[in-house]
Amino acid sequence: MSAAGPQAAGRTVAEYRIEDLAHASGATVRTIRAYQDRGLLPTPERRGRANVYRDAHLARLRQIADLLDRGYTLASIKELLEAWDTGRGLGGVLGLVAEVHGPWTDERADRITRADLDVRFGGHPDDEAIAEAVELGVLERIPGRDDEFLVPSPQELAVAVELYAAGVPLSAISGHLRELRGQVEQIASRFLEFTTEHVFARYLGHRPPTDADAAEAASMVRRLRPLAQQTVDAELARAMRTFATRHLEHHLSAAGPFTSGSVTPPPVPVTLPVGTITAVERLVGRENAAAFIAAATEREVQTRTLDSLAPLAVNATIVDQKG
Repeated sequence: MSAAGPQAAGRTVAEYRIEDLAHASGATVRTIRAYQDRGLLPTPERRGRANVYRDAHLARLRQIADLLDRGYTLASIKELLEAWDTGRGLGGVLGLVAEVHGPWTDERADRITRADLDVRFGGHPDDEAIAEAVELGVLERIPGRDDEFLVPSPQELAVAVELYAAGVPLSAISGHLRELRGQVEQIASRFLEFTTEHVFARYLGHRPPTDADAAEAASMVRRLRPLAQQTVDAELARAMRTFATRHLEHHLSAAGPFTSGSVTPPPVPVTLPVGTITAVERLVGRENAAAFIAAATEREVQTRTLDSLAPLAVNATIVDQKG
């Protein structure tokens, strides 16, 4: 880089040869030339047999690198940069990108040693289980540290530890996570389709969106981001209560399992509020709860049967009297 360049507003403007620009930006000379050919970089000043680059070229290279890290293709990056160059702005678009790529949870990543992992999962080293955890993203390897891992979600790892301590095999935990992840991804995809159709479509009508629309969409992402998790949490709690109650009723039932040779059909499950079951257990004890509920049910059925037969008996008496 030259020590002194042309003067601009009382300060020295930095100038770079292509090798200096590559060193300052982290890109290779070949990459810089490829960007020039694609029209991603402004045309450099030609001075003699050499090209001269300035801070604007360095800033552009850093923007391209940032957008590539965020998953954008070179074609889409070119669209964004062309919009910026024509005065439509890029600040709002980058703000929207940062908002979407930002954390979607308050949970912070943590680290764990291999020795600590072994202790938490029974004290027996299991390389196959470690490899599967890395494949699933539960653990991430740290370059140069074979004895330590990054834990993107300590909460998810803690769940696996509790399930293992409760007697669930690691293979079953991994299989459950794979199945659950597929189902959750469908929920996330549907939520994004839903919000895009009804909310974000009006902001993303232009490609790329205007600076103002992108900034408004980023603000909307901040507002709506927690809603997906809140909705799933509420619905999961409702479903868990419903199915846990059914399972409890099934296991408290005195009847044996129904088979095809049974004389009577299986009992139809009836959902009882958790509060009712708890109250019965407090009244007669957990070991007597099933018998108490069965007796109360039988008494209620007999009462309703007698009530339904009573009008028939009255009618039969009237007919006899008329006869």
